[in-house]
Amino acid sequence: MIEVHGLTKRFGRTVAVNHLSFDVRPGRVTGFLGPNGSGKSTTMRCMLALDRPDAGDTRFDGRAYGSLHRPLFEVGALLDAGYVHPGRSGRNHLRTVATSNGIGATRVDEVVALVGLTDVSRRRVRTYSLGMRQRLGLAAVLLGDPHTIILDEPANGLDPEGIRWIRDVLVHLAGQGKTVLVSSHLLSEMAQMADDLVVIGMGQLIDTSTVSDFVSKHARHWVRVRSPQVEVIAQQLRSRGATVTTLDVSGIEVVGVPAADIGELAARSGAILHELSPLQGSLEDAFLEATAGSQEYRSVAPTAPTATTGVAPGGAT
Repeated sequence: MIEVHGLTKRFGRTVAVNHLSFDVRPGRVTGFLGPNGSGKSTTMRCMLALDRPDAGDTRFDGRAYGSLHRPLFEVGALLDAGYVHPGRSGRNHLRTVATSNGIGATRVDEVVALVGLTDVSRRRVRTYSLGMRQRLGLAAVLLGDPHTIILDEPANGLDPEGIRWIRDVLVHLAGQGKTVLVSSHLLSEMAQMADDLVVIGMGQLIDTSTVSDFVSKHARHWVRVRSPQVEVIAQQLRSRGATVTTLDVSGIEVVGVPAADIGELAARSGAILHELSPLQGSLEDAFLEATAGSQEYRSVAPTAPTATTGVAPGGAT
């Protein structure tokens, strides 16, 4: 169990984390989400005593990180996969970490195999791709078989097979009863991996809930209807105040009336239904809606260039 209470961190006049509180439960994967500059990495650094918070604290099963006698056996964290001596082999890096924590070579071989680096473990880290460094970092996290796992963008640099692999590993660890907190911008993966979410923006908590509740609360909901008598249905729905968008001659999308009510309305009107599908937006849609006011950078949709007489390609006149 991770308990974050009133965490605040300032850098000069900038408040990076502002009185942030949330819990992370064991046996579940919790996604830690927020736009760029929202304070996720700073929060994780404060949780692990890498930065000193100005206020608040973090407890791992009731204890601060600095009070843990053997932290590698209790809290495993990976915040920067590139922070490894490039001249060492991957295996020797892990042996150094293991030896300093009283862990034998057998465990090193186990985690090397677990993360899929057996064939390259004796190569120097400078020759590793970013994805290989991520795997090496996770191997170090797992050396002590800790009950709490904290990862910042663990899928960064991984190919599709590697992304699926890290998802399966984290779900498996949570299934063993471990507490797993993972930050990621890959929202499609988070939708498949996470049980719970902690969403922040501008250093403040926006929402904390299960993934399904978050999507249900923040994403758009609508119903797709197809019928040979679709105009009859559309007219009656508009009279009830629903928002109706025409898709084609037989299809509409409806906002504001649930699917069951639309079905009953069609039955009373004698309309045949070919489709009645309640739909909702994705986790990405819900995230963008929930954090709309907390984005550090706001972009606009691209538009077609306007033809201008006398302007040559490249902007020369």
